Amino acid sequence: MRWTLLESASDKTYAVIFDTGDEVMSGLASFAKEHRLAGAHFTAIGAFSDAVLGYFDWQKKDYLRIPVDEQVEVVSLIGDIALENNEPKIHAHAVVARREGKTSGGHPLEGHVRPTLEVMVVESPAHLRPQFHPQSGLALIRW
Repeated sequence: MRWTLLESASDKTYAVIFDTGDEVMSGLASFAKEHRLAGAHFTAIGAFSDAVLGYFDWQKKDYLRIPVDEQVEVVSLIGDIALENNEPKIHAHAVVARREGKTSGGHPLEGHVRPTLEVMVVESPAHLRPQFHPQSGLALIRW
């Protein structure tokens, strides 16, 4: 994983580039912790050699796992970073496209990159930082 900071007077944007074999979700969590991100949002495109998506079961408050055991294009990956117990927590949704064009979507639980994944992480202003919401288990913007 490589990254660079694209900074303006009002916000910080990081370009985080994952390479073949990198695991995205743990990598994003490590990046958020290292850079002390208390709130951010991100978008990404690229490809996975394999992944596990999740469908959130509201009754169980847990994810049903959806394995993706083939090369896929990441046609959309969006999410938030918020703090839960002073640790960054990632909440994301992804859509991946298979060879024949069929798509699968859900919460990315795991994803191994091949050949690259380009993630743009934008730090949120303090007044728009998502906060962990214990009833839903999600990061929600509150003010």
